[in-house]
Amino acid sequence: MRVTLLVCVLPIFATAQLQWKQVDSLFGIMPINAHIYYSESTIDGKPNKAYYALVDVKKTYKSIEAIVGNGKRYTPTQYFENNKQPFLVVNTTFFEFVQNRNLNLVMNKGILLAYNMHTLAGRGKDTFTYRHPFASAFGINKRGTMDIAWTYTDSSKKLPLATQQPIAAYKDSLNYLSTDHFDKDQFTKWKVKTAVGGGPVLLQDGQIKITNNEELKFTGKAINDKHPRTAIGYTADGQMIVLVVEGRNPGKAEGADLIQLATILKDLGCIEAINLDGGGSSCMLINGKETIKPSDKEGQRPVPAVLVVL
Repeated sequence: MRVTLLVCVLPIFATAQLQWKQVDSLFGIMPINAHIYYSESTIDGKPNKAYYALVDVKKTYKSIEAIVGNGKRYTPTQYFENNKQPFLVVNTTFFEFVQNRNLNLVMNKGILLAYNMHTLAGRGKDTFTYRHPFASAFGINKRGTMDIAWTYTDSSKKLPLATQQPIAAYKDSLNYLSTDHFDKDQFTKWKVKTAVGGGPVLLQDGQIKITNNEELKFTGKAINDKHPRTAIGYTADGQMIVLVVEGRNPGKAEGADLIQLATILKDLGCIEAINLDGGGSSCMLINGKETIKPSDKEGQRPVPAVLVVL
């Protein structure tokens, strides 16, 4: 089966590089292989507050885990309190509120804990048709090597399938997707130990290539909307970068769109990066202390999965 690639290569606008300050001292005792940075440089002239954690994965990967709520949602602080008080806690997957179900894969210690949603019902003239996207995910293997890939999950399979190239979503009349319906030769078993999904991919090969069209994450011009953001990526020398951008805080922090988010990560040296759930879900704790201010008026939003560094 021939598949057409629709990679969205976006121009980089005049977003000035942010200026970052190391702020380890604000968060208590830090691991020797991790640092925290803060910026309040404007983004395209708009007020901004952003933090990122820099973690040497080669030396800490055995301490990086994904945790799920098993049908419940918890705040990042609750995950912190109930799981050995990790150094870092950050939100990850997209999810639905009815059954508190993750909509992206989650893996921990080589075990799939949550699966991708591969089927989207059509609307309007496309009623009775379905689209089947392949969601992206960030993973770490047993040697501490990081990767971002587009994935297929099946509850009957122990490992996800992954491809290093984006694939356009399939469209048909079936309300499910199985390996009988796509070209399996484009995929290999993704042998990672820890993984969390989200999307779209923001960076490939060190360049801004946002695969929103393939992953069907945001409709219309929504990639240009400014919101609180969470993202994760890695550098060529094995540093993991977890980035959060505050938003929906008028006059103090306007948030970032996906192009701006990708530009920040590129400037930080990431060679691959992925967007994670944002908006009211965006929250990163360092030693139990909030970095950005969550945008929900209630405070931290309960989520069904987090990534932690113990």
